[in-house]
Amino acid sequence: MLSFLGGIHPYDGKNLSKDEHIKEFFPEGEIVIPVSQHIGAPAVPIVQKGDEVMVGDLIAKAGGYVSANIHSSVSGTVKGIEKRMLLSGVKGDCIIIDNDKQFSKRQEYTKEDVSGLSSDEIKNRIQDAGIVGMGGAGFPTHVKLSPKEPDKIDYIIVNGAECEPYLTSDYRRMLESPDEIIEGLNIMMKLFDNCKGVIAVEDNKSDAIKLLKEKIKAYENISVATLKTKYPQGAERMLVYAVTGRKLNSSMLPADKGCIVDNIDTVHAIYRAVCYKEPLTRRIVTLTGDGIAAPCNYSVPIGTNHRELIERNGGFNGEPEKIISGGPMMGVAMHTLDVPIVKTSSAVLAFMEDELKSTKQTNCINCGRCLQVCPGRVMPTRLAEFSDRNDMENFLKYDGLECCECGCCSYICPAKRDLTQSIKSMRKIALSMRKK
Repeated sequence: MLSFLGGIHPYDGKNLSKDEHIKEFFPEGEIVIPVSQHIGAPAVPIVQKGDEVMVGDLIAKAGGYVSANIHSSVSGTVKGIEKRMLLSGVKGDCIIIDNDKQFSKRQEYTKEDVSGLSSDEIKNRIQDAGIVGMGGAGFPTHVKLSPKEPDKIDYIIVNGAECEPYLTSDYRRMLESPDEIIEGLNIMMKLFDNCKGVIAVEDNKSDAIKLLKEKIKAYENISVATLKTKYPQGAERMLVYAVTGRKLNSSMLPADKGCIVDNIDTVHAIYRAVCYKEPLTRRIVTLTGDGIAAPCNYSVPIGTNHRELIERNGGFNGEPEKIISGGPMMGVAMHTLDVPIVKTSSAVLAFMEDELKSTKQTNCINCGRCLQVCPGRVMPTRLAEFSDRNDMENFLKYDGLECCECGCCSYICPAKRDLTQSIKSMRKIALSMRKK
């Protein structure tokens, strides 16, 4: 079974929503579309108050090469460009659209024959559509598919691990759109002359593995890799090692080791962008946890208000103590539901009890469990100590930048120390210093 050293096996919670088919959600309230939903420069608005827009219309152009176009996800009238609260807890520039609830399009997206497209034409369609990494990072996909040495790329890995507990959006995409995922991968492979395609899936998704293996029989250079179910199997460094045996460090990109890695839903979006010229205006969001009245998977227009999505799905089972955007290991606690869904939103988890709130931190007992599970092979206890003392010199000396912030150390710690948060704070400072 393909895997990596370290890692943990938390309760996965996927049974709550894994059998719920993807449903299309059509918001009724106003749409708030941030101009920065990706790594890189914010997009630049090209609409103004009073403009009429339709689904798929370009409303903000990429602000540079490392940036991404943004399109309207609804039809209606632009109310203005305002600063609105975002998931990060700060206000950012957003294009506000008065939703007319018609979801009208200027055109129907029909499939084209793309067999004759050049590499540049494929990448241009991906760039035009505003595709970014939808697994959480939000890196512009056209940039990722343009490495410095394309001849050295010999693996394109489709990340179907979905190792975060509770999340099932990628799982449902694999079951419901396998042909589109495979065709999206095949399109990506046309960009690199010497590559093989691998769809990597954890073995707790055996039905998806079986279906994909059946579907790839017509493709000579595509395989399905079965991964051991273990968190954080889907992290890039762990995934590349599990599939190829190649090791990455914090200063490397997968391309430095001959690999391109993209999330399942990103590859599906690539397929739609290249074959249909369809921009990215929706994404799948899993609503789950014991606090969600009806766990499910929705295809949601970008810019939809979280509160409207949850309330129209049936709301909560009472008053949840903890609400998280993303997975429970690396997600972000939500301070308010009145923030928009963006290209990198994957889930909303609601829990009736905040287990961390009821735990008490004690002193380290030197058990070494955090070292055993750390996939970065660093010493979390020591790094957290250096962080708490603001000792940057020793933090860097002991490879603090090699932490991938997965949370395994905090999860396994019997003293309930928040090791990851301490290390993350110091890494943020160290990385900002490196950029300078």
